[in-house]
Amino acid sequence: MVGNGGREHALAWKLSQSPQVKKLFCAPGNPGMAQLAELADIPAESVDQLAQFAGSKKIDLTVVGPEAPLVGGIVDRFQKEGLTIFGPDQKAARLESSKAFAKQFLHRYHIPTASYEIFTDFQAASVFIRRANFPLVIKASGLAAGKGAVIANNREEAEETLKQIMVEKIFGKSGEEVVIEDYLEGEELSLMAFCDGQTMVPMKIAQDHKRLLDGDEGPNTGGMGTYAPVPFVSQNELKEFQEKILEPTRQGLHKEGIDYRGVLYAGLMLTRSGPKVLEFNCRFGDPETQAVLPLLETDLVEICRAVAERRLLKVPLQWKPKFATCIVLASAGYPGAYEKGKEIRGLNEICDREELVFQAGTKSVNGRIVTSGGRVLGVTASGESLEKSIDKAYRLVDRIHFEGMHFRSDIGRRGVLKSHA
Repeated sequence: MVGNGGREHALAWKLSQSPQVKKLFCAPGNPGMAQLAELADIPAESVDQLAQFAGSKKIDLTVVGPEAPLVGGIVDRFQKEGLTIFGPDQKAARLESSKAFAKQFLHRYHIPTASYEIFTDFQAASVFIRRANFPLVIKASGLAAGKGAVIANNREEAEETLKQIMVEKIFGKSGEEVVIEDYLEGEELSLMAFCDGQTMVPMKIAQDHKRLLDGDEGPNTGGMGTYAPVPFVSQNELKEFQEKILEPTRQGLHKEGIDYRGVLYAGLMLTRSGPKVLEFNCRFGDPETQAVLPLLETDLVEICRAVAERRLLKVPLQWKPKFATCIVLASAGYPGAYEKGKEIRGLNEICDREELVFQAGTKSVNGRIVTSGGRVLGVTASGESLEKSIDKAYRLVDRIHFEGMHFRSDIGRRGVLKSHA
């Protein structure tokens, strides 16, 4: 298991349940993953070191969590060494590494998305903004850890955002190219699907909460919590996602000669005129994975192997008839500069199988678990109804504490309200 965040802890937790797994390694892992696996002190981006490690340990299957190693070509390297790996290759990962490429792909294959323009020149982008209608969305084209999209409500905000991205380079090289697109209104959803190059099989739909504060206020984050499935999405809408988004994407990838094997994540906006794609990611979502995987009955190792071997159709996905809610506990200051080294209390008391705490930004110091990241923990609980899963998750949050800990108190509430409307 490559990676060290909450998503990777959830993946390691699920992989470790497979009867096929005799030994699990996590690189670099975190203290939560250390309870399930042996940690290897290799950074997720160190592709050569990881390939050498997998070869020397005769690893049968490698699963990649974060986007950076996928974009860096880890899959290509492993395949060259004859090692089985789960994830898209570098060419396929362009769907995430270049928002400009993704938008052009969507346009080429008539997959619904917002109208857009692409700029590499700051002056040209500024001229465009002067005659644009607002609000607009301005995105750094490259990887920006989920924080590269800014909603500009007026010209002043748009010009300041452009300046920060293209001139001051707050996202580094990722901001050398920007996508400016129409602002879409509706419900934002996360649609993840397993892909084996020939077949796409969707997972349960999740809804992420990107903004820092209750009521979707405050700055964008990597995600402050999520729940799955989404009760107000109808069977007809699920069918529409398959027909208008997943199937044309599969066909488009095939036409472009892109062998996409792994997870495709489509960020959707459910607008009045139907679903539209906001973005593609080339891996499991974070924190969506922490709510979706606890609902999966099927052996994840079997799914990953079927994807790598192009036989996904032969592995039917089974899901628990439940809901799951994940609440992110964050450090003081996040998503800006945040505090570290705060001791986390309450983790030892959680041992119910229905109560899950996935560690994201943690490290072990002298036998104590302390904070080391912006998003520290993903607290997940499942229940027969969405309300029950939310209540259980918040009761679990009440048992955990670290200095400066903050979280949203309204995760999943919109799902409850809309499903009763």
